[in-house]
Amino acid sequence: MIKSLYIDNYRSVRKLSIDLERLNVVFGPNGCGKSNIYKAIHLIHGAATGQLSHWLSDEGGIHKAMWAGDRAKGYASAPRRITLGVETDSFEYELQVGFPEKLPYPTMFGLDPIVKEEQIWLSGFRRRPSSSIMQRRNQTVFLNNVNGEKVTHAATLYENESLFGQLGEPHLYPEVSSARETLRNWRFYHEFDISKGAGLRLPQVGYRSPILSGDGLNLAAAFQTIVEIGDSELLFTVLEEAFPECAFFCDNGSGRFQMMMNRRGINRPLESAEFSDGTLRFLCLAVALLSPRPPGFIALNEPENSLHPLMLPALARLIAEASRYTQIWLTSHSRELAQLIEKHTAFTLYELGIENGETQVNRLT
Repeated sequence: MIKSLYIDNYRSVRKLSIDLERLNVVFGPNGCGKSNIYKAIHLIHGAATGQLSHWLSDEGGIHKAMWAGDRAKGYASAPRRITLGVETDSFEYELQVGFPEKLPYPTMFGLDPIVKEEQIWLSGFRRRPSSSIMQRRNQTVFLNNVNGEKVTHAATLYENESLFGQLGEPHLYPEVSSARETLRNWRFYHEFDISKGAGLRLPQVGYRSPILSGDGLNLAAAFQTIVEIGDSELLFTVLEEAFPECAFFCDNGSGRFQMMMNRRGINRPLESAEFSDGTLRFLCLAVALLSPRPPGFIALNEPENSLHPLMLPALARLIAEASRYTQIWLTSHSRELAQLIEKHTAFTLYELGIENGETQVNRLT
């Protein structure tokens, strides 16, 4: 479980340190920084999966991701590094990413992000030197091996990626490898492409899928996996609450899986291509949150989008049930959703605002 999160100089977040509980609900107006915190957590996951540069480029590059707010409060110059940190039950991880130094040769990659520092400590020791299990300064890395010895990483590193994405022979560095797997197993669900003709609406080759992919393309196979080896009773109970006149099932004609729906008053099953946007989105959320292989952490960004208010009670129950097995970070515009979740379980509520371009966090409960 994530115990605390630290973000410095990332988009609208100048300096932020917050403690997380089992279920964390974040709300606030548009433009206050909810998505920026979500993206910052996603970047930590991206470092573990070897996609840090790719995801930063998707955001317009590091020069767009760097804090660009009012520097009148004692700042003589613009920040040069983004710092992202997380403390879990077993380790602390910190990543510092900055601009490249001026290179002595011509290149068109002058705005590539550069990993300046990267460190891992055992949790609970206040970052004492003796608790360090990995320390990176630019291209130099010291880490603990399987024998407890501090050794130098011999291989040449790409400077624009985390050590996690370049760590060979993970069995030689069990503590570092364990931290990487923890971060890699986080799951993020932000937007599903539910437009006309999108892959989610088309039959897909199916295979047993205990995890819904981030884009939801394996929805039908993941749904059927829950039916066969997961909590199908809860799945159908939640779907019945959200869609009282409908019954859902998976069809695998010709080896291709797709979601189907029987609806009262209609004499034939409806295919996923005929589902409403809200129906398809809710199905994705239900299958993601009721995974037979629950992760340690799930981040949901505005899950109420495209959903009718009458579906919010079922969504609230779904989130509350999932939080029994998984830590959840939920950003939302809906106070009603928070109130409905409170009927099922306790949670930590954060309200976000923005002042002079800087995200402000107020913990309410």
